[in-house]
Amino acid sequence: MKLLTLNTHSLQETHYEEKLERFIDAMVQEQPDILALQEVNQSLTAPCADAQLLEGYYPCNGESVTIREDNHAAQTASRLRARGLNYSWTWISAKIGYGTYDEGMALFCKKNIAAAESFFISGCQDYENWKTRKALGILPKGGKDWFYTLHMGWWQDEEEPFAAQWERLTAHLQDKKNDHSNLWLMGDFNSPAQFRGQGYDCIQKSGWYDTYQLAQKKDGGITVRGCIDGWRSFCESETMPDGMRMDHIWCSRSIPVQSSTVIFNGQNEPEVSDHFGVMVKTGITSAP
Repeated sequence: MKLLTLNTHSLQETHYEEKLERFIDAMVQEQPDILALQEVNQSLTAPCADAQLLEGYYPCNGESVTIREDNHAAQTASRLRARGLNYSWTWISAKIGYGTYDEGMALFCKKNIAAAESFFISGCQDYENWKTRKALGILPKGGKDWFYTLHMGWWQDEEEPFAAQWERLTAHLQDKKNDHSNLWLMGDFNSPAQFRGQGYDCIQKSGWYDTYQLAQKKDGGITVRGCIDGWRSFCESETMPDGMRMDHIWCSRSIPVQSSTVIFNGQNEPEVSDHFGVMVKTGITSAP
């Protein structure tokens, strides 16, 4: 099974159309079983999407935001279909981003989606507050494993600390974690693995397994270089590390992992976002 996660920074990137096409080219080549995306945006004022653009879309219960023509997930699915790849997909919006976008997350699955859910992980549930955050999960048809895409807050945020969001997330997932299936958490955790005593260690101590650490073959793992939104004050106040491994794929159980590879870093596929992606190959043959 192949899993891929990327914070897309969509619609905000310079040369966005060109980068989207590069991303599509890579997806056609890699064809992940599950694709998790964060910062999946659409313009607040774009026309509504038509039925053709929504092909393959699985609505998530409780999602009330209308999908629009420039929705990054819808455009990704449409362009993949044009290249012969038919993914089932779902999208939710968590908040208004930069006063310009409906900002959310998306999941793509090679199999049909049997169920989807979303829920708040932030204490704040104000759609106009940029610190509002949700989780989005899917269950592939015929499978038992749930896959979640996440965009977490920061450890030292006094208003919306990572620890409180993690507690809400794990409380919601506890029943699923206790059964015999695997749970997968994929995304931008804003928790660099190099920072001791913070978000990364919190996740590990909660009994989750970092697929990077489980991988038989791995690279340096760095997914962010330089200053990006959300980390600029850190850059100004402290010595910035050469790079941060803050995008992760976690599993609720220790499973065989063949490889963990950074993608879209300019060496393994061109850069398409302010984050690099993570691609994991497991010993499982397909999305269970």
